Amino acid sequence: MKNDALFYPSPSRRMVTYGQRGMVVTSQSLAAQVGMDILKQGGNAIDAAVATAAALTVVEPTSNGIGGDAFAIVWVNDELHGLNASGPAPKSISREAVRALGHEKMPTHGWIPVTVPGAPAAWAALSQRFGKLPFKQLLAPAIDIAEQGFPISPVVSQMWEEAHAAYSAYDDAVFRPWFDTFSIDGRAPRIGEVWKAPDHANTLRAISESHAEDFYHGKLAAKIAAHAAEHGGFLRESDLAAFKAEWVEPVSVKYRGYDIWEMPPNGSGMIALMALNMLEGMNASNDEVETLHRRIEATKLAYVDGFRYITEQEHMQVDLKELLSPHYALQRSAEIGDRALHPQPGDPIQGGTVYLATADADGNMVSFIQSNFKGFGSGVVVPGTGISLQNRGWSFSLDAEHVNCLEPGKRTYHTIIPGFITRDNQAVGPFGVMGGFMQPQGHVQVITSMLDEHYNPQAALDAPRWKWTEGRTVEVEPHFPDHLAQALMRRGHNVIKRTDSLSFGRGQIILRDSKSGTLCAGTEPRTDGAAVAW
Repeated sequence: MKNDALFYPSPSRRMVTYGQRGMVVTSQSLAAQVGMDILKQGGNAIDAAVATAAALTVVEPTSNGIGGDAFAIVWVNDELHGLNASGPAPKSISREAVRALGHEKMPTHGWIPVTVPGAPAAWAALSQRFGKLPFKQLLAPAIDIAEQGFPISPVVSQMWEEAHAAYSAYDDAVFRPWFDTFSIDGRAPRIGEVWKAPDHANTLRAISESHAEDFYHGKLAAKIAAHAAEHGGFLRESDLAAFKAEWVEPVSVKYRGYDIWEMPPNGSGMIALMALNMLEGMNASNDEVETLHRRIEATKLAYVDGFRYITEQEHMQVDLKELLSPHYALQRSAEIGDRALHPQPGDPIQGGTVYLATADADGNMVSFIQSNFKGFGSGVVVPGTGISLQNRGWSFSLDAEHVNCLEPGKRTYHTIIPGFITRDNQAVGPFGVMGGFMQPQGHVQVITSMLDEHYNPQAALDAPRWKWTEGRTVEVEPHFPDHLAQALMRRGHNVIKRTDSLSFGRGQIILRDSKSGTLCAGTEPRTDGAAVAW
């Protein structure tokens, strides 16, 4: 199938977006406009991605921030590059130290789950290696929005209220700066209410003027470490100073003639690749229920393998080639029958995130994802900076036998994953579906929708979603077809229809037509997203 097959009309509640000279798609229209303005100022797709990412920390603090992590897959000059900007656990932390504080497992909030933030380093690294415009110019729009304010959008308002309620359950001084920073008269800001973030603006300015050095080596680093020390945190200035974003090679599998690319571990993109690898080796079925059943079962099997084997790559006991081998995919897919499985890990050894995508007229494309993990993150805000710190360390296990056990300086299993599609060594485009546990499942669903059902990007994002949670349980969206839900139940799936769609991920896609160079994009209907074309 040619790339332009993905551009044909297909079922969708909204029309797909087309452009020629540039495209920016993300979950906030103001942030997408920032990226487009950068393209029109002479910037490339990388510049637009950095500017959009910085703006997203302002207009969607409910999902990401300056104190979060980031990953990127970048297509430049006919080559694919991966950037891992996920930070490690502090060097002073240990399983014993966490247990000594009274915890049997990693806590969700507070200073303990805070790892080194990687987002500012990602912006700087992308700009330095591939950008065209000055770094200060890229962050200027985000600074302006933070200073002048912006009206709160509906989905952000809902997530803000949920976070406000969650942190209100704690009676601890460490959370007071969060309420000082993110509350209006003791409540979350409402839909349409103008929100200003002057401290956030000042921090972005310091990052822009120092090319992010101030965050890791300067006054900002000192403020972060001092706040940690005051409240029993483990993060030190030395942890921040030692951090560098890492350039890596993305990994791929072939699916329906296309190469699907994800980041290597510690990211969870391998789960999507393992599921697609199983499905690729199975004979196609014209039965809608059988096809859906297989996709769910393959995703379940991939997930339990991911939980069993994936962590920071140097700590993994299994080689990536073994997890992605055709032999292992065949072995796992052979377990898929007519009935829902209660999945168990196999043996491959032989012997609350924001997502954005950008493209420019020169063929450069970026798949970028950035997250504070759960909502605003840890609930810790460094006073006077607007920096809301992530809680990525929450993913660590305190079980010494677990592959993802907590260790000083180790990077945890990471849920945020950018995706990319190529064909015959040419870029087709970036894609991503944010949303924690949903992300690899979302990748499988949009890829199969586009490459099996031949949906265009908007139709693929509009399609009703399912989410495997555990055992034989599958959650589906409110508008998921009843006849399919009932058919799955007859096959042994425990199908639960959710009353909301927020937990089913929020995605964005850009594809480039192989003949004309036309850009084609879809944006998520489950959020306040926008696809801005030029």
